[in-house]
Amino acid sequence: MGLFSAGIAAGLVLLVVAGAPAVVNASARHSPRLWGGADLSVRLTASPRVAQPGQWLSYEVKVRNAGPGDAVLPVLTIRVPDQVDVIAVNVASCHPGTSKHEVVCPSTTDIQAGDSGAVTVLGVVGTGARGPLRATARLTSEVVDDNEADNHAEVLTKVGEGADLAVRLSPARGIAKPGQRFTVRASVRNSGPVPVRDARVYFTEHGARFVSASGARCAKLRGQVGCALRPIGSGARGTLSLVFRMPRRGSREVDTEATVFSARVGDRRPANNQARMRVSLRHG
Repeated sequence: MGLFSAGIAAGLVLLVVAGAPAVVNASARHSPRLWGGADLSVRLTASPRVAQPGQWLSYEVKVRNAGPGDAVLPVLTIRVPDQVDVIAVNVASCHPGTSKHEVVCPSTTDIQAGDSGAVTVLGVVGTGARGPLRATARLTSEVVDDNEADNHAEVLTKVGEGADLAVRLSPARGIAKPGQRFTVRASVRNSGPVPVRDARVYFTEHGARFVSASGARCAKLRGQVGCALRPIGSGARGTLSLVFRMPRRGSREVDTEATVFSARVGDRRPANNQARMRVSLRHG
C-alpha cells in the first residue's frame, strides 16, 4: 500500500517492491557460524496508545538475536485482537496464520548474533471495538534459547469512546438557472460522548464550481472542497454554508456529496457520515 519506507536495521534491509518489502541479508559475506545457543528477544508496541473505533492501529515488532550463536530459521508469530482487521504487513515473507488475525513471518535465512529487524502490521479497529485490545508476538527458532522469557511480548491498548458525527445537507432552493449561484447548507451534529476538535467536511460537487463559504475554513483541493469546522462539543451542532455556481450548459441536475470525519476521534456509527443533495438546472 506504499505506507512504509525502506529501513536498515543491523544488517537487515527492507526493500519496498510494489508496496511490499522483502527481507534480505545486507552482507554478501558469510560470517563463520558461532557455537552456542541464540538469545532471541522480541518487543511489541502499538500506535496510537489509545485506539479509536474505525481508525488505524499499527503494531511494530522488533526482534533481536543477542547470541552468541545464530538463530536458525526463526519464525515470528503476531496475533492481533479479533476486533482489529489486518490491512497490510511491511514484510513480503509474512502470511496469514491459523486465522485472519494471525500473521506468521518465517525467516528464510539464519539470523546471526547481533542482528535485529522489525515488522509492522497495520490494521483497522472495528467500530464496535471495546478495550483493552490485547496483541501478542512470539519468536521461535530451531536452536535452544537459554532465556525464553523475552521470546514473547504482549501489549494492551485502550479504545476511546469515539464520537458520533452526522452530516445533513439542504439547499437554499432546489432549482437554479445556468450560471446562477446556489447555496448549500450543511449541519454537522456530534451525538457522541466526547468533543470533536478537528471535524472536517469534504464536498464533491459534480459539475458546479465552488465560489465561497461561511461558518468554516474551506478550500478547494483535487476536485473536492475541504472545510475545517470549529470544535463541536458532545451533543452540539456546527453549521456552514457553501456557495456554488451552476454550469452554464450541461446536465439537468447537479449532485453534491458531503462526508464528515475526524482524524483524531473515531466514529462508532459511520453510516451517517455522508449525505447527498441535488439541485435541478432550470433553463429559460
